[in-house]
Amino acid sequence: MKPGIGITTGGRYERDFNYPLYDAIENLPSQYVDSVRRAGGLPLMLPPGDDWRELLDTVDAVIVTGGADVNPAAYNGNVNHPAVQKLVPDRDAFDLALTAHVVKASTMPVLFICRGLQVLNVALGGTLHEHLPDILNKDIHRGSDGGWARHPITAVEGSLLADVMGTREAVTASGHHQAVRDIAPGMEITATAPDGVIEAITVTGRADLIAVQWHPEASAAEDPTQQRLFDWLVRRAAEGQR
Repeated sequence: MKPGIGITTGGRYERDFNYPLYDAIENLPSQYVDSVRRAGGLPLMLPPGDDWRELLDTVDAVIVTGGADVNPAAYNGNVNHPAVQKLVPDRDAFDLALTAHVVKASTMPVLFICRGLQVLNVALGGTLHEHLPDILNKDIHRGSDGGWARHPITAVEGSLLADVMGTREAVTASGHHQAVRDIAPGMEITATAPDGVIEAITVTGRADLIAVQWHPEASAAEDPTQQRLFDWLVRRAAEGQR
């Protein structure tokens, strides 16, 4: 049986939605689904709600996806920062609770992507920069046209991330304006961008967890280094089924 890969979704009011018969959707970009299928996994949606424990019981691995800003209140940040975008309380509660559980009370393989990395850091006691342009002379992490920004990252030699990608150097797709400020206790940095922004972290000693600040699903179809992250997740999930 194919391993079930749970993929967290956006909050039902996270995105503007204009359709006369419905006023809300559980949303998930299709590239996540495609990347899991290419890896041989069975994609399963994990929508926000207080049933996250029951949802976890139905899957063999999890992807915590990108999306809305994490509420600065969760890390004692500036809740009044003018650049903080639409907040989604139900998604914050769901992602933070699920993440704390899979890290502290589970050995389930997990891939954290963009917001997912930020959720991981916050759930374990770290902080975020509310808005990267506040600290950067040039912002290479978002496309000025609203599309992806492409920039290189360098993974730490000997890290799980470098091993899985098959390289220390990769060109990634990004679209974020927040990033790790203070890394949480018990975690380590596994990749950085040329400007020093933290691009990947992990929990020390965990071989079943990868967290990246970029969006591997956006280029996985044409870039083997990015598809390998999903291949790794599905492979680890299959090993856990045995």
